[in-house]
Amino acid sequence: MNKSGKKYSLEFGKKEKVLNYACQTYQLSRPNKVGSVMALIRECQPKTIEEWETWYFENAKTDGKNPFKITKESLTELGERLYEKITEVVIPEWQDAFNNLSKKDCEDYIYNLTINRTFDGYLREKSVVNDGLAKIFKGIRFEESPSELDHAGDIDYLGYVSEELAFGIQIKPVTAKSNFGNYSVSERMKASFENFKNDFGGNVFIVYSLDGEIANKEVVEQIENEIERLSEK
Repeated sequence: MNKSGKKYSLEFGKKEKVLNYACQTYQLSRPNKVGSVMALIRECQPKTIEEWETWYFENAKTDGKNPFKITKESLTELGERLYEKITEVVIPEWQDAFNNLSKKDCEDYIYNLTINRTFDGYLREKSVVNDGLAKIFKGIRFEESPSELDHAGDIDYLGYVSEELAFGIQIKPVTAKSNFGNYSVSERMKASFENFKNDFGGNVFIVYSLDGEIANKEVVEQIENEIERLSEK
C-alpha cells in the first residue's frame, strides 16, 4: 500500500487529452502492444517502481498469436508511432473540424446525443434481447437492469436462471466496418463484472449488436454453458 501518497505518473498537462485520444484510437497501449500490464504487475507484486520496471522488461511479452518480448526500444517505437499519428493524422483532422465547426453543429450534437442516439440504443437493446436472446434461451427470464443496481451502468440486462442466480448482459453497438475484437474491457468494468458475479453468481457477457442482431455469435454458446453451470448450483 502506498502510505506516502506519492504518485509516480508523469503529468502532461493539456497535452494529456490529445495523447490519450490518439493512444486509444490507434490502440498503442493494448495488450498486443505492451502486454497485460495489470496482470503482470500483480504477478510481480513489486515493492518499488524500480523492481517493477526491471521485472517488466525481463518478463513482459505481447499478447497474441505471435508474442514477442517487450523492450525499452519497442516502447520507444510505440512512442514514435504515437507522435506520427498525432502530427500526421490527428492534428490535421482536428484543425479541419475546428475550422468548420458551427454553433448549429453543437446544438444538433447535444440534441442528437440525448434524443436520437438514446432511442437508437433503446431499440437496439430491445431487439437483441427480445428478438435474439429471449427466443434462444426460452427458459431464462430477462429483465432490464434496475437503476438502483450498483452495476447498472455496466450491465444492461440480467438473465435469471433461478430466483437468485443470474448472468449479466452488456450490449455494445458495432458497425459493419468495425472490429469488436478490438474492444477492451477497462479495469473498472472488470471490477464491476466481478462484483456482479459475487452478487448474482453469474458472469457478464458482452453482446455486440449489428443492426439489432447478435454480431458475435460465439457468445450464444458461452451463455449456454453459463446457464448450465448456474443450473447445477
